[in-house]
Amino acid sequence: MVLVKTALTIAGTDPTGGAGIQADLKTFQERQVFGMSVLTSAVAQNTLGVQAVENMPITFIEQQLACVFNDIEPDAIKTGMISTIDMMELIATYLKKCPSIPYVMDPVMVATSGDALMETASQAVIRDLLLPLASIVTPNLPEAEILIGQKIEGLNEMERAARYIVNDLGASSVVIKGGHLEEQAIDVFYNGEQIEHFVGDRYQTKHTHGTGCTFAAAITAELAKGQDTYQAVSFAKQFITDAIRFPLGIGKGNGPTNHWGYRLKGLPTQRGDA
Repeated sequence: MVLVKTALTIAGTDPTGGAGIQADLKTFQERQVFGMSVLTSAVAQNTLGVQAVENMPITFIEQQLACVFNDIEPDAIKTGMISTIDMMELIATYLKKCPSIPYVMDPVMVATSGDALMETASQAVIRDLLLPLASIVTPNLPEAEILIGQKIEGLNEMERAARYIVNDLGASSVVIKGGHLEEQAIDVFYNGEQIEHFVGDRYQTKHTHGTGCTFAAAITAELAKGQDTYQAVSFAKQFITDAIRFPLGIGKGNGPTNHWGYRLKGLPTQRGDA
């Protein structure tokens, strides 16, 4: 008897543990799903920035994917850092084989530090090849601007961008993160039918390393447990808000978020469980 749902992250690493696969696995564990990982790139980074990136050979990535899918088929899949076109094409073949598995695409293009994490030529491919396969895509404002090819300033333009990403680019749903807005932290969700705003408090902190990874991983965990995308985003918004609200205070730069922050205000660990 299977006692736990499973989630797979396909992404790069963070040796200091705040972002990438490490952040995803911490989030999966907190949300009581069994986390699995396929490594795309080994990244030498910390809270101060990215120093180096080593992409895994495509044959090795394929071997990792085969090991997972031949043994423990995931209940939900998340992708993060996918640097090359070869990686994207390989991952797309697996996603197309399993269209019923919810897929969360975090289009990791730029690190919190501002360092580029994706080749320029790959940006169009991830938009055209992987985005249409996504149950939900989770860009921040700079990433959404790359996806739509236009500057986004303000809430109305975020809504237009959300509609474009779903209606024109083909994602099933999208949540555009508004952390880069100067006012409230408002995220815009669109699923082809309704626009919803998720409003969170803004905290004056530099400890935001890995927020995008953690937010998308929380969505993935909830989808693995059977929640719909709106419910998953609603919980993930609260989860990441608490992760920022209760900083760990570690690191010399943009410190990591607190993956157990929700516990500190008494949020039930079973909230959102299916």
